[in-house]
Amino acid sequence: MIQLLDGISYLHANHIIHRDLKVSNLLLTDKGCLKIADFGLARSMGIPPKPLTPTVVTLWYRGPELLLGSTTYTMALDMWAVGCIFCELLSNKPLLPGKSEIDQLGLIVNLLGTPNESIWTGFSSLPAIQKIQLKSQPYNNIKQKYHWISDTGTRLINDFLTYDPAKRITARSAKRDKYFREKPHPVDPEMMPTYPHLRNSKPQVHRKIPRSDERDSRGSKRQRLK
Repeated sequence: MIQLLDGISYLHANHIIHRDLKVSNLLLTDKGCLKIADFGLARSMGIPPKPLTPTVVTLWYRGPELLLGSTTYTMALDMWAVGCIFCELLSNKPLLPGKSEIDQLGLIVNLLGTPNESIWTGFSSLPAIQKIQLKSQPYNNIKQKYHWISDTGTRLINDFLTYDPAKRITARSAKRDKYFREKPHPVDPEMMPTYPHLRNSKPQVHRKIPRSDERDSRGSKRQRLK
């Protein structure tokens, strides 16, 4: 996670938003170095932000602002995806595996409770709010779902998965969070497991050893030829 947050912090400091962060776009080298891949949807962000398409980010990692039709969004969109990745690494399964946008919204509400104007400024004016009715669910279930991690860890998850993008944690703040100073401490990249570098190695050719009956038949054939 520290390597991921370092990479995202670098992108955001250079005004680049990735817009498709997910586990399958994170690569690990044979030296234990994490690489962020697939920049096909990445864009340079200006100030003020210009309207952009809401049909980005793989559904399971898509922030609620996109699901509710916002065309102006910020670097906070990437941080929602980082929160989903964090939870996926904790439990070894996707956090919000929705089958459609409506189903995705339902899973988010079940996990975090129903958003409203008091916790998300501008929520009531989002385009999709005029067309759909979110179910009433007043409870945040992060602690129940991830009961085995510390209170600091559940707070960090909530900071990643904050409804209001303006209040969502940044990559720079997240990598300094107290959670990463708790035991067990994050592994230094130099201490990560290493793997053999196979890409440029020559494949070994194994000569087939004939069975005993094959050797006998070949031997008798040679005798006949003599």
